[in-house]
Amino acid sequence: QVQLVESGGGLVQPGGSLRLSCAASGNIFSINIMGWYRQAPGKQRELVARITSAGSTNYADSVKGRFTISRDNAKNTVYLQMNSLKPEDTAVYYCNLHVFAPSDYWGQGTQVTVSS
Repeated sequence: QVQLVESGGGLVQPGGSLRLSCAASGNIFSINIMGWYRQAPGKQRELVARITSAGSTNYADSVKGRFTISRDNAKNTVYLQMNSLKPEDTAVYYCNLHVFAPSDYWGQGTQVTVSS
């Protein structure tokens, strides 16, 4: 049983910053990929960033240079530092844990709204 709990969403002005956190608990295999996805109204869910247990990262082109993903393996926690936020970043952000069974687990999402 795996559970993901997200936090850190909120309302910010364009150009502002937020840091999202996601803590995973349960039976988690040590080798995994944790990531952040987002879904805006009327759009498909898309990958924002992901990071392997070894620290390799991957970012969507739309956030590259502005967002930074990191993780604390001891705490089974992944973070997403979001800088220079734009209105188009507004979405529900979901934490994802991918385990090579393969298997995927999802958090319930946290709302990020970027508006003046």
